[in-house]
Amino acid sequence: MIVGKPKHGLALIFTLHGSVLPRILPRIALVVAVAALITWFDSHIFALQHASATAFTAFGVALSLFLGFRNNAAYERWWEGRKLWGQLIADARAYARECRIYLPESDHTTALKLFLAFIHMHRCNLRQIPLDAECHTYWPQESGQATQALDQIAGRIAQLRTSEQLDGFGARVLSERLATIGLAQAGCERIASTPLPFVYSLLVYRTAILYCLLLPLGLVESAGWMTPVFAGVVAYVFFGLSEVTEELENPFGTSLNGLPLDAMCRTIERDLLPQIGQEPPAPHAPIDGYLS
Repeated sequence: MIVGKPKHGLALIFTLHGSVLPRILPRIALVVAVAALITWFDSHIFALQHASATAFTAFGVALSLFLGFRNNAAYERWWEGRKLWGQLIADARAYARECRIYLPESDHTTALKLFLAFIHMHRCNLRQIPLDAECHTYWPQESGQATQALDQIAGRIAQLRTSEQLDGFGARVLSERLATIGLAQAGCERIASTPLPFVYSLLVYRTAILYCLLLPLGLVESAGWMTPVFAGVVAYVFFGLSEVTEELENPFGTSLNGLPLDAMCRTIERDLLPQIGQEPPAPHAPIDGYLS
């Protein structure tokens, strides 16, 4: 995720870091080239039939509605993912306090390390990457699912309850906390495994291409040789919004605008490790304005 102070003026206009422009530039170049060709052909070879600006206005409004709906849906996924991870951070802090209150001292360290294993495996699972070194710090096995760590915690709570080392109220509090954590985990997995319907992407992409390629016919009469410039600006807006939606659709990815899962896992580590007598690691720092 791009962090830091917002830029202003020319720096904001010309910055490419975090921008979708490099990915949509070939499409914009195609639209500008077609617009220039149509303008030249209309001026020097044969006068084309110019389209009414009213038709393009209606066409543009419909396309804007499609883009707006899809962009809102993608942003809602991104924001829901951030809220779910915020809930996990709050649950981690509450879980650590409850473990200190209810669990025997001998089980306190193991319970917190298993939770740290869970949060790192959850991160890796959402990003669809193998378990990394940070994960193996708390989970020695080569592979695993985040749910396994929660199951081990639940199993130990059951054993302590059976042996009467944990009273019924403490077992209930901890089991309810695990249930809340599991709900947040399931919410993240729902977002990661359910993309926006493909038909929306297909419809928006085709409509945007068609609109931008036909637009010069509605501009050439009034804009003249400025037609390629205006067509390029419109293409940048429509293609840019479409590309932003593609990024926000998967909030747990490693794109420049994805959620900083590494930094949030580090926040949880910094909260939990001091409670078991370990030195907390330094917080994740952004690199060139990017926080992973």
